[in-house]
Amino acid sequence: MSASLSRLEAGGALDDGALTDLYRADGPVLRVNFVTSVDGAVELDGFSEGLSGAPDKRVFGLLRMLCDGLLVGAGTLRHEGYRAVRLSAERRAWRRAHGLAEYPTLVVVSAALDLNPGQAAFADAPVRPIVITHGRAPADRRAALSGVAEVLAVGDEAVDLAEAVARLRERGLTHLLCEGGPHLFGSLAAADLVDEVCLTVSPLVTGPGAGRITAGPASPPKGMALRHVLESEGSLFLRYARK
Repeated sequence: MSASLSRLEAGGALDDGALTDLYRADGPVLRVNFVTSVDGAVELDGFSEGLSGAPDKRVFGLLRMLCDGLLVGAGTLRHEGYRAVRLSAERRAWRRAHGLAEYPTLVVVSAALDLNPGQAAFADAPVRPIVITHGRAPADRRAALSGVAEVLAVGDEAVDLAEAVARLRERGLTHLLCEGGPHLFGSLAAADLVDEVCLTVSPLVTGPGAGRITAGPASPPKGMALRHVLESEGSLFLRYARK
């Protein structure tokens, strides 16, 4: 894919190395990545794919390359039809050169464990995924998933996200990338676990109907600092971090 993303203040095209440098994070971080329309829709015709163009897919793949663990809610995994998390040979080589495992680990958050062990995200995974649940999750579903993933019960009656993040970091998954969905983003925000938000604003006005990129429990506003703004083909790419 051509390097077409540009820094607005400089106006110059960014190659893959420069773009990687812009998105690299130092130390432990939990980063959220979403795409939205100009009028705030999280999906088009029921899927986020309709909002995403080639530049967004480029950033999407880059953020996956940078992370240790790819965090996703069970509903998004099912609805978006997640496949196994794989990377190109070039991106795997970059990870090896920078001391990372060849592939990031898929981490699925699910209270009810309504997951299909045969879904490609599990069955074809190059690295054994982790499923985060709680102590009262159905035992039969835990058993079914244990053949294709490591199932961690974190919390007695509900998933304790703060403890889950701590447990993942103990395993070396210090850079976590959350791809949604909105309920998981909202819960992470309510628990004050979100360090960065990477947001693509797609040049579309979709009209009413779709939800926002966050949902679920209310939480107080939290100030964020703008790290950079990029533009390509009418889309804006925003990176915000904790102040």
